[in-house]
Amino acid sequence: MMATLRSLNVGMPKDVGWHGRTVHTGIWKAPVDGPRMVRRLNIDGDGQGDLNGHGGEQRAVLVYQLDSYDYWQRHFGRDDFSYGQFGENFTVDGLPDDEVCVGDRYRIGEAEFEVTQPRVTCYRVGMRMGEPELPSLLVAHRRPGFYLRVIKEGRVEAGDEIVRTRVGPEELSVADIDALLYLPDRDATKLRASLHIPALSPGWQQSFRELVEALDTGTPTADGRNAGPYSEPQPGLSSGAAEVDGQAAGVVADWPGFRPLTVSAVTRESDTVRSVYLESADGEPLPAARPGQFLVIRFGDQGIRSYSLSSAPGSSTYRISVKRDGVVSTYIHEHLTAGMTVEAAAPRGEFVLTEEPGPVVLVSAGIGITPVMAMLHRLADERSRRPVWWIHIARSPEQQAFATEAAGLIGSLTDVHPQVFFTAGGHRPGKAQLARLGIPRGASAYVCGPAGFMEQMRVLLTELGVSEVRTELFGALPSINPGLTDARAVQPHPPEGEPGTGPLITFSRSGLSVPWSDQHSSLLELADACDVPTRWSCRTGVCHTCVTPLISGEVSYQPQPLEPPAAGEVLPCCARPTGDLVLDL
Repeated sequence: MMATLRSLNVGMPKDVGWHGRTVHTGIWKAPVDGPRMVRRLNIDGDGQGDLNGHGGEQRAVLVYQLDSYDYWQRHFGRDDFSYGQFGENFTVDGLPDDEVCVGDRYRIGEAEFEVTQPRVTCYRVGMRMGEPELPSLLVAHRRPGFYLRVIKEGRVEAGDEIVRTRVGPEELSVADIDALLYLPDRDATKLRASLHIPALSPGWQQSFRELVEALDTGTPTADGRNAGPYSEPQPGLSSGAAEVDGQAAGVVADWPGFRPLTVSAVTRESDTVRSVYLESADGEPLPAARPGQFLVIRFGDQGIRSYSLSSAPGSSTYRISVKRDGVVSTYIHEHLTAGMTVEAAAPRGEFVLTEEPGPVVLVSAGIGITPVMAMLHRLADERSRRPVWWIHIARSPEQQAFATEAAGLIGSLTDVHPQVFFTAGGHRPGKAQLARLGIPRGASAYVCGPAGFMEQMRVLLTELGVSEVRTELFGALPSINPGLTDARAVQPHPPEGEPGTGPLITFSRSGLSVPWSDQHSSLLELADACDVPTRWSCRTGVCHTCVTPLISGEVSYQPQPLEPPAAGEVLPCCARPTGDLVLDL
């Protein structure tokens, strides 16, 4: 049976109210009469509101099928659908997702097209349809629809026949490709075959390369899988709770949740920094941490904070080092003493020193020295022969923490190049100063400090030829909130209205604890109401953009995610607490 273009639908982006926010979206499409010119990026009169996930050369035209219209009308018990309802440009009779292959080419009217990928699953199709779970259902029921690239520009109109002119290599259907990214129990043969489809859009190709590499090495991807366009690497991160080039912070869970640790000593490191030594309550050695990891610590009623470990990775005790700059740090400086007890989650984080043999550059500013001190300890303990550049920026000698300790460790290395800059004396590292240090091209750098410093060092070191720059920032991760136009740069706060009476939810990076209320359908909705920076796309447990380390507690899911997150992680977009929770947000 010949496929037919039943309706040609266009619409320009507009601002739409949603959950008290404003979304800029092109999901509203309507049929047009007569021919329209289809160009490389768009149909005349059409546009997309969010070019990160939609539109562009690889996603110029979205296709959805009449058969799926009938399917969803039966599923939802509705009869009010109209063409363009699913945000598609082409409503077609024929071309089912389980028969159309990525790489297939089709002639419609004067134009020719190539299938590039399934629809990007995101919350806006659910918003348009008034069915919030629809992004999950499109994938679970294997009816996503697909995008076309324009091979030959030309006019098309409703009623045109659709003629397949070429079959895609590997003959993997749209439904097959969608399942490989978003569903569990992936077919390894199909996964490898997906790497041989040139027409597949670059973002999906990268996702499948990572999945194949994970399959070959037996290690998971950053969150056990890749989430598509909204999980591209972002610079990041926070207060010891580190993300390496955007990947989710890893966990080496040597114990679940929190356990009590005893303060064995509190010592002065500088005018503004105190170190706290922690040991197990029973005197047994604590599990070894990786150099650069951090602890999430509960200080009784004072709150929860994350602090990088500054101690030697093989030490039987842990050391955190804290600059006085807030309520909890003031409590640590003025009231925490030996013999007191705190509670800590297991060491975690992926801002860690690798065991590669090449040159290493350790760069820090202020209290950012803490994780790189642990790295310096590891290099010294191993009597490493790696060339090491130690670069630290402090305001003055009086505020330089670990000066004597660092000098001793540096002195034990055979090939080391130390440099300390004091900004109070006007000495700030620029490109010329760094170039004089002789940092070799191809070195790996680990950088920790304030956000502006991080970005400056990333740029300068990259310009000098440093092959890899890993950063750990203090503060929350950059948000991923596709389509929202009313960004809010405000401090996290309790939600408006009457406080909840449910379990206590703690957002550890944001330093906020609030009781749960059933007026929120998910942990993500609670975070949004608190202006806690969040990352999301589908909001139904499909894409894993929101995946977050779960420091303690348990959750239930509604809807159930199509693929569960890895152990120690949670999908806030569809999760609700079953008790008190601590989230790495």
